[in-house]
Amino acid sequence: MIKKVVILGSTGSIGKTLINILKKDKKKYNILLLTANKNINILLKQIKIFKVKNIIVSDLDKFNKIRIILKNKKINIYNNFNSINRILKNKKIDYTMSSISGIEGLGPTIKIIPHTKEIAIANKESIICAWHLIQKELIMNRTKFIPIDSEHFSIYSLLSSSKSENLEKVFITASGGPFRNYPLKKFASIKLESALKHPNWKMGQKITIDSSTLMNKVFEIIEAKKIFNLDYKKLEILIHPKSYVHAMVKFKNGLTKILIHDTNMTIPIFNSLYPNHEKKIFSKKIDFNILNNLSFEKVDQKKFPVIKILEILPKKNSLFETVIVATNDTLVKMFIEKKIKFLDISRILLKIVKNKEFAKYKRIKPKNVNEIIKLSEYVSLKISSLSI
Repeated sequence: MIKKVVILGSTGSIGKTLINILKKDKKKYNILLLTANKNINILLKQIKIFKVKNIIVSDLDKFNKIRIILKNKKINIYNNFNSINRILKNKKIDYTMSSISGIEGLGPTIKIIPHTKEIAIANKESIICAWHLIQKELIMNRTKFIPIDSEHFSIYSLLSSSKSENLEKVFITASGGPFRNYPLKKFASIKLESALKHPNWKMGQKITIDSSTLMNKVFEIIEAKKIFNLDYKKLEILIHPKSYVHAMVKFKNGLTKILIHDTNMTIPIFNSLYPNHEKKIFSKKIDFNILNNLSFEKVDQKKFPVIKILEILPKKNSLFETVIVATNDTLVKMFIEKKIKFLDISRILLKIVKNKEFAKYKRIKPKNVNEIIKLSEYVSLKISSLSI
């Protein structure tokens, strides 16, 4: 049976990885919709390979450009995600990958859920800021959810049929990024080029910087708390330089399970498509040298002070998570643009989340997507205008 697929953010690293997997079994998949922001060159190649008839290009200049390029092709070209209902009217597709980065991915994620049997979400911001809204849509539309981050997919796999109340502790691993062994006294002089040299993973600039500050692990703890309905006390970050173990779960019955796989996103994405082991993927042999020396460490909070944010997070869903995401996103952007220094990211972030103006959002539960987006925009403008 041919599976109908949608990829939101097909030109990013997750989208491209999924495309490469689908190419190997092309006859079994019908891609109904691809979306991109600016990278229309990659999008055009993907359209050709899969004969895609619907695309969304959100950047207006690139939208106008691709319309000219494809003017003689029978392809429906849209400029915004309000078109999803029109494109998928009366259709229930089999599988959606939601991999648009940033808060921009939230709206499309919510919009696509009623139209899909399964949704694999790789967009951290959607889960962190609006999990209760997503969950409501999932339940209402009987849509299966699959987390795609390697850590959360690992927890998801380890839990299997177990219930979250049977868990005693969940450990999420972090490589420690490029600065795990870096002398603390040299942190003040860290340059962008150094922060972008991740020792294990090939990722986009934003996530690589988040990895260098360990902010990505703060986000992953928040995600795990929401996805698996856990107390923050049951979640812990462990430094694991080899990135071989992605998660470890200790159960109340005395059993502890760990999950290992190669350091690439192909494996969790592949397994979200083929959950019943019906297809084989190439992977490296088990590395017993690593298994014999797993080298777990506690997080050094002097080097990675953003971890302190975990101590002030609200137990219930709130707009405070949006404040954290928007603040970090803006500061990382400023660092990439070389407007602030590396240490400014954590310094300003910790200052903002303790500020009374923003701390009040701990008590406010998001009512809808627009509320989250408006607050995100406000926080971003506020941070951008600071005199640093």
